[in-house]
Formats: sequence, structure tokens, C-alpha cells
Amino acid sequence: MATEDSSGPTPGHWQDCSDVYDFLDQIRLRPGMWLPGGSLPHLQSLLTGYRAALAVHGVEEDFALWPEDDFNRWFQERRGIAGSLSWAVEIERGTPEGSTPVEEFFRLLDAYRSESAQEPARGAPSKRLPGIEYMDATFVTLFRRRQLLTDAELRLEERGFRVVHLAAGEWARERDMHRAFAAALRFPDYYGNNLDALNDCLGDVACYGPYDDSPEGTGLVLSITDYDRFAAACPQAAQSVLDIVAGQARRAAVLRRRFFCLVHSNDPDIRFEPVGAMPVMWNRDERADAERR
Repeated sequence: MATEDSSGPTPGHWQDCSDVYDFLDQIRLRPGMWLPGGSLPHLQSLLTGYRAALAVHGVEEDFALWPEDDFNRWFQERRGIAGSLSWAVEIERGTPEGSTPVEEFFRLLDAYRSESAQEPARGAPSKRLPGIEYMDATFVTLFRRRQLLTDAELRLEERGFRVVHLAAGEWARERDMHRAFAAALRFPDYYGNNLDALNDCLGDVACYGPYDDSPEGTGLVLSITDYDRFAAACPQAAQSVLDIVAGQARRAAVLRRRFFCLVHSNDPDIRFEPVGAMPVMWNRDERADAERR
């Protein structure tokens, strides 16, 4: 709590806050007024509203407190946990005896901000692995809107990734898929045009191919459009291809190489079984069903 001699934050009106941390300082000073029952999910709801207001009013501000953003990743690494639960739920579940969830949140927030302040300034080379947003939960990410896919490709290319484009809408048979992969990834002449051969040759490309030679250590991305058409024509093969891609992507990650797949579907309800022991997930901008309509 601030004292008369302290230089810390003092109670004020929320409209006078300059950024999200200023806003959080006001909550820290009077948690009972802002957070009924000391609920961190309630705090997370307030921050969701704050983030939505930034978007509505077109305000550019660094915001690390989204459920899938920097603070949550930092928190999970610090606690040695992984999963889909938000930082609010995990902190409440793991609050040590003698503390409260609100106190624990602000202690962690201070530690996060202190460590973040020691990282390179914006514009300097980032320590965060490029492309990690497409590897932390799954190696195969679905897209409904082509523009979102194009934007993702451009961002990855700017970071040094090699993006290989495949048009699944042209694959009426499994043989067409094999020909496309072989041509795009320059498989050897003895490629067997079957799923076992795809697994072997894709593994060579993903794990040992000459795509990861840049100083920043980027990697290879497969971008496949109109995959729903191939899934309708050859459902078992379509599932198997994604399973092979995910399995080889995991092998590549063990070797500290980055390889993953972006898959476009015209069908907003398309579903796949887990691949490579990981789920096929929609990208974060289209995760809710309504966002793909």
C-alpha cells in the first residue's frame, strides 16, 4: 500500500490512466472495490473489456495479458505447467498458503514486468522464437478466411520462414496430393507416392532440409489451401497427411528446427481427429464459431 513517503501509485480516476499497467495499479490500490470476492476471473473479464476498448477505438498499446499472450506464456514457463487454463484460473488454483490470489497475481505481474524490462527494446532482435504461435498448441492450424492466411504467410516470410504453397483444391485423388508434395518439396525421383514414403521424405525435409540456415534459425511452413475439398474426396488420406505433418513437425522441434502447417478450409465446421498426438485447432482470430461466419 502506498504511504505518504512513497513514490508509488496513488488512488485516482480510471479515466486518468495512461496504459493497462496504470489501470492495474488502481486495482492494486483498491482491490475490494474492483474485484468482488478477490476473483481473478473477474479481473480477467475487466482486462478483456480493456482490450476490446483498445480495438474499438483503434488505440495501439502493448497488451500482454490476453489469455494466450506473453504474460500467460511467461507464467506457464515459470510454473512449469502447460494447458489451456488461463493465468487467472491457474493462479487461483496454485495460490500458496498465507497469500491471496490477488496478491499472488500482482507479485507475479511485478516479476514479469521486471524480467521484460531487461529484454531487448522494441526494434532489437527478439528472444521470442519466430513462429512459436503456430507451434505451442498444435503444429497444424486451420484458417477459414483467406486474408488471415495471407497475412500469416507474410508475417512468417518477413521473419525469414520459407513458405511452401500447396493447392489441395486440385487434388481429386490421393495420387494428386503425392505429386504436389513431391514437386513442391523436391522429393527424390524414387519417391513411392504412398503415405509411408510421404512420411519418410517429409521427415528428411522437415528435420534435415536446407531451410534453417539463417542466423535467426527460422524454418519451413506448409500453406495448404482448399483442404476441405481434398478431405471430401479422400477423407482418410486427408487425415493421414495432417498426422504425418504433425509427427514430423514434432521430430523437427526436438532437433531445434521449426516446421508447421497452415491449412485453409472453406468449410467453417470442418473437424479432424488429433494429429501427432495434438489437436488440429483454428487460429486465434477464428477460434469461436461465429468468427468464421
